[in-house]
Amino acid sequence: MSLRFMTAGESHGPGMLAVIEGLPAGLEVDLDFIDAELRRRQAGYGRGARQRIEADAAEPLSGVMQGRTMGGPVVLRIPNRDSRLDDATKTPPVHQPRPGHADLAGSVKWLTTDCRATLERASARETAARVAAGALARCLLRRFGIESFGFVRASLDVTCTAAVTLENWKSLRAARDASEVGMPCADASAKLVDRIHQAKVEKDTVGGLVEAHVFGCPIGLGTCVQWHERLDARLGAAVMGIQAFKAVEIGMGRECAFRTGSQVHDPIAFDASRRNEPHLGFVRTSNNAGGLEGGMTNGMPVVVTGTMKPISTLLRGMPSVDLNTKAPVTSAYERSDISAIAAASVVLENVVAFEIARAFLEKFGGDSMAQLEASHRAWVDLARRLPLEG
Repeated sequence: MSLRFMTAGESHGPGMLAVIEGLPAGLEVDLDFIDAELRRRQAGYGRGARQRIEADAAEPLSGVMQGRTMGGPVVLRIPNRDSRLDDATKTPPVHQPRPGHADLAGSVKWLTTDCRATLERASARETAARVAAGALARCLLRRFGIESFGFVRASLDVTCTAAVTLENWKSLRAARDASEVGMPCADASAKLVDRIHQAKVEKDTVGGLVEAHVFGCPIGLGTCVQWHERLDARLGAAVMGIQAFKAVEIGMGRECAFRTGSQVHDPIAFDASRRNEPHLGFVRTSNNAGGLEGGMTNGMPVVVTGTMKPISTLLRGMPSVDLNTKAPVTSAYERSDISAIAAASVVLENVVAFEIARAFLEKFGGDSMAQLEASHRAWVDLARRLPLEG
C-alpha cells in the first residue's frame, strides 16, 4: 500500500484530523518532534490573534501502541480551542465574499449565499493536520539519514541571499529559528519585520517565497515510467495544494528559461572516496536541477520553492458584492493574519518531506521497519557494486 494521508476538520470545529495510511509497523513516533513542528507553524511575525488562542499538539487516536506504529492507519487529532461552529452567534453567515478566497466559488458550487461552510474548510487552519502528517513521515526519513529544512527566502523587496549547503544547513536552521519571520539572514529578517509592520499599519497583507531542502535522499526515488508518478510532478501537486500558494519551482525553476543548457545542467563526476554517501560517489559541482532529473532523485539535495500570495483577508476590505442582493459592498472581515509566510515555510517543509517518504516507501517497501531497513541495506549494497556481474 502506498503511503498516503487525508485531513478532516474545520477552522472553528472541534479539531483537525490527519489520517495517515501505509506506514510500516514499528516506527517510533516522536510526538515531541511533531508538536514542535506544529508550534513552529503557529509562530512568525504578522500572525493573528488565533495563534494566541490555540496550543497545537497532536493526539494519536489510532495506529500507535506504546509509541510505535502498528501497521494500520494512524489518526492524529489536533484539538481546536476556538471551537464554535455550533454557536450561530459566534459564526454568523457571511454573504460578502472576500476576493482571493474560496468564498465566492464555494458558495456558488454548493448553491448557497452563505460563505461560512466554504471558508471553514478552505481555511489554512487545515495545514496543521498536514504538518502533523509530514512530521510523522519525517520520523521515518530520519531513520535513514534524510533531513528536511525549510525557511523564508524572500518577500517584497527583501531577500535572504544565503546559499544552503550540506555543511551549513544546520547553522542556518538555528538562525531561522531565531528569526521572527523564519528567515536565516539576520539583516534581511529585521527588514522583513519592518515591511510586515508597515503592511499592518496600512491594513494590507504580505506574501513571499518559501524554500525547502531535503538532504540524504538516495538516487532513484520516483520514476520516469509514468508522468503522474514522477516525483517532481508529485511534489508540485503537494506544494500547489497548500492554501494561498500560486507557484512552485524545482531547483533553478523559471530561471532556466533565461539560460542556455550549458549554464543549467549539472556536470557529473565520480569520486570513489565518497561512495558511501547517498549519491554513491556521483558528485556534481552544481545543483540547478534541484536534486531531480527525469522525475527521480539524483543524489543531490532536493530543492523546492513555493510562492505564497498575500493573505486574502484585508483589514481594509476589498470591493465585493452581497450574494443575496448583488449590491456592491466591502468584503467581510474574518479574523486573519497580516503575514503567514513563516508558517507557510513550515507547511512546505513538511508536505515536501511527506512526498519524499512516500517515494522512499514505494522503492524499498516493507510491512515493518525491520523489513524496510533490510530492503534498503540490500539495495545500497547492490548499488555500490555497480556494474553488477551476470
